[in-house]
Amino acid sequence: MALLLVLISITAIFLAYKLYQRLRFKLPPGPHPWPIVGNLYDIKPVRFRCFAEWSQAYGPIISVWFGSTLNVIVSNSELAKEALKEKDQQLADRHRSRSAAKFSRDGKDLIWADYGPHYVKVRKVCTLELFSPKRLEALRPIREDEVTAMVESIFKDVTNPENLGKSILLKKYLGAVAFNNITRLAFGKRFMNSEGVIDEQGLEFKAIVANGLKLGASLAMAEHIPWLRWMFPLEEEAFAKHGARRDRLTRAIMEEHTLAREKSGGAKQHFVDALLTLQDKYDLSEDTIIGLLWDMITAGMDTTAISVEWAMAELIKNPRVQQKVQAELDHVIGLDRVMSESDFSNLPYLQSVAKEALRLHPPTPLMLPHRANANVKIGGYDIPKGSNVHVNVWAVARDPAVWKDPEEFRPERFLEEDVDMKGHDFRLLPFGAGRRVCPGAQLGINLVTSMLGHLLHHFNWAPPEGVNPEDLDMSENPGLVSYMRTPLQAIPTSRLPASLYKRMAVDI
Repeated sequence: MALLLVLISITAIFLAYKLYQRLRFKLPPGPHPWPIVGNLYDIKPVRFRCFAEWSQAYGPIISVWFGSTLNVIVSNSELAKEALKEKDQQLADRHRSRSAAKFSRDGKDLIWADYGPHYVKVRKVCTLELFSPKRLEALRPIREDEVTAMVESIFKDVTNPENLGKSILLKKYLGAVAFNNITRLAFGKRFMNSEGVIDEQGLEFKAIVANGLKLGASLAMAEHIPWLRWMFPLEEEAFAKHGARRDRLTRAIMEEHTLAREKSGGAKQHFVDALLTLQDKYDLSEDTIIGLLWDMITAGMDTTAISVEWAMAELIKNPRVQQKVQAELDHVIGLDRVMSESDFSNLPYLQSVAKEALRLHPPTPLMLPHRANANVKIGGYDIPKGSNVHVNVWAVARDPAVWKDPEEFRPERFLEEDVDMKGHDFRLLPFGAGRRVCPGAQLGINLVTSMLGHLLHHFNWAPPEGVNPEDLDMSENPGLVSYMRTPLQAIPTSRLPASLYKRMAVDI
């Protein structure tokens, strides 16, 4: 009886709060929420598709209730511009779940920090120091080394007599590039050798990443229903152990770099060296340094591999495009050398292929929530302080009002019109826009373009035997990032002299 009374009281409070919100504010339309849970049980697993469907029924700005929290979903470029540019300052805070608060030390990093002096400071560090053109160029040999290592690995496997004519799981090779690249950029460490074997420190690193994902997903429902959180208590001990484990590994690597710097008398270009060197200049705490390093790992570990896998699936489905980009590569690069990032400016169609893949398949299709730090209006509707605003990047990039044949994979559209994708053109937002635009956008673009260029220059790609290109599964797995539901299997055939399939093997 007591429990029933509690539930009735909670329901009454929720309904009263909803009525108060409706009377005081003109909220965007949306599906009718249930008491306590809001729309949580109505949302389909692939959220960005679900929200796009609801936008067709209710309009380009909708209200969706995650428990008692109002979430506003924006699905066209005009409203995205209003939210991310015109009302950017009022929407620059970040909603932090209990797990995100624990991982970020209550926003001492960049991704989960609210807008304010700390955010401005660490953003400046990222923009001026870590992702400056000079540093990105200095770290280019690492990226090219890892991409050529991928090519060598694929060539070894497909030329093995036991594997001739067989398909490969492309995700395996793309994941190795992403893993080695981000650990080398952030930590100056290559945990995985040329045979794909990960050393002890690398195994610990991967275990920490996997445990972090597990902890972050364990409280998803409870985060949205404050009245029920007592039933799902935060596992303080588990989060404390995870944080200590992560810090222990990171501090050990930081100490290695400090000793190496003292011994050599100079710092290298890796992010850990840069942050330690800049610690006094920018008054960076150890928590912030660790948080920034793990922000880079979180943001860069999977996104490039996801983007390239989707692009390759589209290229296999569209052999005309594959042949056209290979013709450009052969004309500019030839058949007697490998591609370099310095060739990008002479490869406009390759760049258009990368851009078109990011349009159709943004790795984070639903932008991380922007929390309103004040009452604000978007599209004539009220967004109360404390609400979350999400831009459905996937829906914006497929809007038939601004894109001709939006579902078609047609890179030529970017030769016909120059469209920026680093936050200045609100029709295409794979890296966000405004104050919270991804500072590593150029790094991501460079790596995706390089991986695609090498894969297409070195190999022809076909679907597995017995599979028609048009039958490839192009659906997504549920989650924050858009993995392919069915990982891509493909048959590569080498097209260059064998001597061009060797890894560059640089160490910087």
